Amino acid sequence: MSISPNNQNPITRILFLGLGLVCLVLALLGFTLPGLPGTPFLLLATACFARSSPRLHAWLLHNKFFGPMIRNWEESRSITRRAKHIALLMIFATASFSLYSLNNLYLRLALIIIMTVPVIILLRLRETEALLRLEEGHEK
Repeated sequence: MSISPNNQNPITRILFLGLGLVCLVLALLGFTLPGLPGTPFLLLATACFARSSPRLHAWLLHNKFFGPMIRNWEESRSITRRAKHIALLMIFATASFSLYSLNNLYLRLALIIIMTVPVIILLRLRETEALLRLEEGHEK
């Protein structure tokens, strides 16, 4: 059963809308600031808008920059290889700079542990290109 904005409590809609707007701001910051991921916040904003504002959800889906990424995720739960590589590069660059800057061994170990989580998540995500090749192989 899908939850649409029309059959939802007005307070729940407002909460989803507020959370979606906060996530959208964090996503925009994440796409401009190193170290802050943009894609997860964008996907979370899209999910919140799907439950609160069809207009904002449609705007994100049809956005020139974000739309293709969101549609890939909604249709196949995958990201492009390029997006995956850029995200991994940003994580490693930020972590390297931070490790170089830190003098405390325990902080360095904590950073390595913390940065391992998003790397594992990214490496486990399916790639859109691989799915397309797989589909083409099944059609033949």
